[in-house]
Amino acid sequence: MAAKKEFFRGIRNGLPVSAGYFAVSFSLGILMRNAGLDPLEGLVMSLVNNTSAGEAAAVGIIASGGSYLEMAVNQLVINLRYFLMSAALTVHLSKELPLSRRLVVGFDVTDEIFACLISQKKPVSEFFAYGLAVITIPGWAAGTVLGIIFGDILPPSVVSALSVALYAMFTAVIIPPARKDRRLALLVVVSMLASLVFTFDPLSRFISEGMKIIILTLVLSAAAALIWPVEEET
Repeated sequence: MAAKKEFFRGIRNGLPVSAGYFAVSFSLGILMRNAGLDPLEGLVMSLVNNTSAGEAAAVGIIASGGSYLEMAVNQLVINLRYFLMSAALTVHLSKELPLSRRLVVGFDVTDEIFACLISQKKPVSEFFAYGLAVITIPGWAAGTVLGIIFGDILPPSVVSALSVALYAMFTAVIIPPARKDRRLALLVVVSMLASLVFTFDPLSRFISEGMKIIILTLVLSAAAALIWPVEEET
């Protein structure tokens, strides 16, 4: 009964994330169409690769006729941050949860899903994570498919507006826990400012976007851990 309750709670919590994913992946579907991908190819890609930056980069490489090696290295660099997120998330899961089921939870770790999971009380139920995945993965995949099929119908202004939905949705995910914890709110503001500085710093123009995120994550999380250490449970 508890597992069922957590599963459906995950679905409810994942509904706004799924809606944001649908809007953004619709724009991605248009890129796929322009790169020559058909709806089935877009569907498979989105079902197994839940990352907007990774898929957008992959579509660009496909369109330019890049090699498999270029694709592999590109995806590794862009998605390295999910290793960090998964490492941080593992301590929030039950210690009795076997590796096989941890891997299932980790399959759908994205920026937004991580924010949803990390804001829950410990230990985070694996069924809550399954509920999030069940509603968000189809939303992402459906958006790409419909973007490939109907992308040319919508005017460019509407497509551009859809791409903003993900940022609005992510803001809605992080604001509630930030309002409850001033330290978290401060860390969010510092992270935004650091990201802004890093983006326009001429010395960092040779660093990829994925690597910038990794560097900022390591530096800021290490600083937060030193300033506000969390006592381990005995």
